[in-house]
Amino acid sequence: MANTSEIRNGLCIEYSNDIYSVVEFQHVKPGKGAAFVRTKLKSLTSGKVIDNTFPASHKIDIVRVERRKMQFLYADDQGLNFMDNESFEQISIQEKMIENANLMKEGSDIEVLFHAVDERPLSVDLPQYVELKVTYTEPGVRGDTSSTNVQKPATVETGAEIRVPLFVNEGDIVKVDTRNRAYVERVKK
Repeated sequence: MANTSEIRNGLCIEYSNDIYSVVEFQHVKPGKGAAFVRTKLKSLTSGKVIDNTFPASHKIDIVRVERRKMQFLYADDQGLNFMDNESFEQISIQEKMIENANLMKEGSDIEVLFHAVDERPLSVDLPQYVELKVTYTEPGVRGDTSSTNVQKPATVETGAEIRVPLFVNEGDIVKVDTRNRAYVERVKK
């Protein structure tokens, strides 16, 4: 058991029969009344983000977790298969546990968060940016715009559909932000 003074970003705690990661926190000491800690917590099982306020010196249960680098191998009917880069052990993780899973290429490295006690995977973190080849997009026509930031749909090599600027063509490699599926830039060859 720990108390609220130990709260920091990335800390995993058990709260309300679930495991949460601290996304944001703020220690508040009002001029009148008791101090408290305002937090934003993300569920590692559902991905839901909640706001919660803990009174000062409130007891919290810290969950021990391990981060492991793993490589995405392939997808099958059991789920997505990964290999530990150190032990070469393979595990299967359900696609619903991974946000924007269709942006992963086979062979790409990711980070998996495991519960330290029972060795079950809690969450999968993709790298912030991935570089993907555009396999299909309609050609952009000059004069097709009424504003400066017009985008069109494009399919990338993993099968995911993203939005790209009009100047991107088939065969181009683009950098994509995995948090919001946004186009970042075209990669020079």
